[in-house]
Amino acid sequence: MVSLDVDAPNVREWLIAHSDALQDCNPRRTDTLDERISRSLEFFARLDAAGLTGWGWPAESGGRGGSTEHRAELYDAITAAGFGMPEQVGALEVLGSALMAHNPGLASRYLPELLAGRALWCQGFSEPEAGSDLASLRTKAVPDGDGWRITGQKVWTSLGHRSDWCGVLARTGAPDSRHRGLTLFWVDLKAPGVEVRPLLTLTGEEEFSEVFLDGVYVPADHVVGPVDGGWGVAMDLLQYERGMWAWQRQAIMHSTLSELIRDLDESDVLAASAVAEGYTSLAALRMRCRETVKRLAAGDLLGPEVSIDKILLGQTEHLIHDAVRAVRVQDFAVTDSAEAAAARAEWFYSRAATVYGGAAEVQKNIVAERVLGLPREAARG
Repeated sequence: MVSLDVDAPNVREWLIAHSDALQDCNPRRTDTLDERISRSLEFFARLDAAGLTGWGWPAESGGRGGSTEHRAELYDAITAAGFGMPEQVGALEVLGSALMAHNPGLASRYLPELLAGRALWCQGFSEPEAGSDLASLRTKAVPDGDGWRITGQKVWTSLGHRSDWCGVLARTGAPDSRHRGLTLFWVDLKAPGVEVRPLLTLTGEEEFSEVFLDGVYVPADHVVGPVDGGWGVAMDLLQYERGMWAWQRQAIMHSTLSELIRDLDESDVLAASAVAEGYTSLAALRMRCRETVKRLAAGDLLGPEVSIDKILLGQTEHLIHDAVRAVRVQDFAVTDSAEAAAARAEWFYSRAATVYGGAAEVQKNIVAERVLGLPREAARG
């Protein structure tokens, strides 16, 4: 497995040495979502006490220095040592990177809390009628004294019911301003006017939430980036949502695949073929997002080419979890054990990988038109 070749001080050694002591807060998917979140917070708290979670974040924001590669190495080491990926690191990468780049003051105030396992964040972008087309969102923010009042609705907000803060994208321009009139706000989910309603998924868990905002007050210093400049912040943020999220997911899938290979009966041609196809796709994904992580660490501004990472991620999620179903077909289908239930839940979750963070069809159009330079698809009349 190709590594990042970065020195993250003693991460792997420490995790292996303390593996037994950390099992009571191992975030692996063998219990309820709320329990995994609680374990994830405790897991991060112990890593923070050991001085590990701050690597890759600047010292002025409560980190220990280093680059994006150090963070990627930490996520890789966590799964390689047999631990589940902590639930908070997805939002950490996306919103933490946005705060550092566009409001360092907020980063220095709130990043240390998350790194210490004392907080959880979520992302409020999608709306009932604005998913892939963010430029059409309707949540509105209007000036009020020294701050803003936000009114609207967000949906598919991951872990919203447990989160403390939400990065909310709202319209500050005219109704028809599209992407030119959006602003990103840092919103306290315990503020008056906020209502969060969990949504039950096919896995039987309340992973997503609807967030209703009714005149919620946000101080002026909680604006992330320039007013009406939220589209640029969102595009910057998407580098991490599609790049570093893909790195986190491939780390999880490598752990899954390693365990799966140990259970594989090589005489089962169909199962072996499914594993081989998943392995090939996973290797391609790792190579691709490894280069993305390195470019992020170098300060490169990634453009439409990061959509390739997102396409590969969705494809690989499907293949890896189809391989799990093929190898463990009997347990997968009829066993009520916690492990089988977790495998089924992961399979259902993998089906969404071609939708969340930008639908695969949209990403393919972006790559075709803006990376390969192919002509735009003719309008159907």
